[in-house]
Amino acid sequence: MAPPQRILFPPEKICMGWQQRQRAGAGLYNLGNTCFLNSVLQCLTYTPPLANYLLSCEHSDSCQQEGFCMMCIMEAHVNDALSTSACAIQPRAVINALSRHFTLGMQEDAHDFLRCTVTAMQRACLAGSSAWDISSQYTTIVHQIFGGFLRSRVTCCSCKAVSDSYEAFLDVPLDIQAASSVTAALEDFVKPEQLAGENSFRCNSCGKKVTALKRFTIERAPRVLTLCLKRFDFSGKKIGKFVQYPQYLDLQPYMSQGAAAPPLYTLYAVLVHSGGSSLAGHYFCYTKASNGLWYQMDDTSVAYCDRNTALGQQAYLLFYIRWLIESRVPEGAYREDRGGRGGEEDRTPAQGA
Repeated sequence: MAPPQRILFPPEKICMGWQQRQRAGAGLYNLGNTCFLNSVLQCLTYTPPLANYLLSCEHSDSCQQEGFCMMCIMEAHVNDALSTSACAIQPRAVINALSRHFTLGMQEDAHDFLRCTVTAMQRACLAGSSAWDISSQYTTIVHQIFGGFLRSRVTCCSCKAVSDSYEAFLDVPLDIQAASSVTAALEDFVKPEQLAGENSFRCNSCGKKVTALKRFTIERAPRVLTLCLKRFDFSGKKIGKFVQYPQYLDLQPYMSQGAAAPPLYTLYAVLVHSGGSSLAGHYFCYTKASNGLWYQMDDTSVAYCDRNTALGQQAYLLFYIRWLIESRVPEGAYREDRGGRGGEEDRTPAQGA
């Protein structure tokens, strides 16, 4: 991975902890099967580093784009959602902006909408910077919040030669077919895969196709980790089982190598799908507001809930934020909370890059 020629957004300006503490903001009106959109917007609204940046209005103050700009649209939405005195608002600007990608009035996939929205924000940050090298494009505010890198390592079983390649990601999809917990799914994600037969690897050292082992690991952990539990197959049929997910997550076992600062995360949002297929059902979410309390957000409804409720859902998307090692973490949390539930409501510690 070549170093960037230019840093498009200074990482030291990314503020991981909330700048103000308040209860949860407004709910969102369902404008015709838009629960998938509403739940994603709420999860993004309560992503502290993104919300801090959008609340500062720094982007719109310097934006020179004419017409559509997803960052400007999200900035207006987050400011409205967190400052209005109304119980609910209409996310019509977001719907209009992305209507060409989704069929209005139809149930859509929340993960697809999340990817579309984050990608649109990334493009907005790159407006006027498309000529920069690819490494520089990974230094936008969006990619520095949500982005990380995977390493794919192929090891020849004959000569032990190693071939590495790297891939940027904005979220991590996890196969849950055989997994009962997120940690088990992560272990499967980094488990070596044998390349043999028709899938044999051509080793440059051996000069022929050979049996090899391929393994994915996380090379660079993101500030905000988004996990997608792959609940739907190609036909839209759903895997409806409960998959345990922890409040605290340590990514160290899934990293390419030891990190100077342990990649420790805490859960702050859970997006849920209820129903039997991706073509039907309902989306809602649980988010942790800046006051450290959990709320269930179901379209216009915003209601306080306890942590146990947030940790006991049929989760589809999970959002984790990284902690600084200096942050106050409950002793033993990362050893004991590997998919469990329970405990009294916690206070939000200081969070860092």
